[in-house]
Amino acid sequence: MTPSTFLYVGTDDGLVTLRREGDGAWETLHHSLRGWEIPRFAVQAARPNRVVAGTRGDGVWVSEDFGETWKKPSRGIPGAPGKVQCITIDPNDPDTFYVGAEPVDMFVSRDAGVHWTRNASVWDDPLVATVFNPGAEVEPYLRNVVLDPKTPATIYVTLHVGYILRSEDSGESWELLDNGFDHDIHALVVDPQNTDHIYLATGGDGARKGTSTGRALYMSKDRGASWTPAAMNFDQDYSSPLVMHPTRPEVLFSAMAKANPSRWVGREAGADSVVVRTTDGGAHWERLENGIEETSDRFPEAIVFDETEPDNLYLGLRTGEIYASSDCGDSWAALGITVPPDITTMRCVRS
Repeated sequence: MTPSTFLYVGTDDGLVTLRREGDGAWETLHHSLRGWEIPRFAVQAARPNRVVAGTRGDGVWVSEDFGETWKKPSRGIPGAPGKVQCITIDPNDPDTFYVGAEPVDMFVSRDAGVHWTRNASVWDDPLVATVFNPGAEVEPYLRNVVLDPKTPATIYVTLHVGYILRSEDSGESWELLDNGFDHDIHALVVDPQNTDHIYLATGGDGARKGTSTGRALYMSKDRGASWTPAAMNFDQDYSSPLVMHPTRPEVLFSAMAKANPSRWVGREAGADSVVVRTTDGGAHWERLENGIEETSDRFPEAIVFDETEPDNLYLGLRTGEIYASSDCGDSWAALGITVPPDITTMRCVRS
């Protein structure tokens, strides 16, 4: 049987399932959850047919058939999250889901989304109550939940415009990390081979205000005790995607732009973005252009690896265009399919 590659794409208008049979052309298989913003969703390689999607307004929905049909496990049961901003599946327990919500909140389900427990302890640090989102259309929210790959009891959560909270006891208590990096955390990646190594992509608000030492990217070699600015050879000060090679943790990809998205509109250069790669754990970063040199006016909101063929990766522009690379980013080509804007996140699996 010819293996299929599935590329799931979250957008501001639902979730799109793209499929390729073998080396054939890509096709749009499903466009589901239309009308809902999907800030994040989760898929595990061991269960490529199951998609766990967070909607910004109607909680968590689950599909068992590659996104064709959906059910809301918590329907009719009180206490579930509503405005979901991120969702993470425990790699050691596929029925345990972690959700970050808007306004700032964290929820955990141990039965695949049927029942939820609110983790109110994320509010214990006084800083959380002071987090302010500058946009009136969005409340402060919990943007990422990241489990330590070696010690899942260690959890990192990031607050939109509000630094990082770390728990060493599965979320019972939290420590604030707020020194040496920009406070607007968009992505956090932990090296699975050396979990002392952590990488951040930020919105660069502190860089533009002169209150942080770096621009968009940061790295720590001591579990967040200290931080070093990264990619300082670029002027861009805004980032969102940050991904690590599945088998070579010294290889990471990101995209950066000049200023925040509100400044791109009407500007001739648009986002003035760059796609960058490091092959030495963040010490040096290079711009990637071959095949995507004409896209700098737009912004690559999502970058994702094919974990089965890890030199294959995909890049999704906010505007809905998708590009693919089969040589670890050395060259790119348009996928030939456009999905609804804005792309928020992507995931690639095989079946």
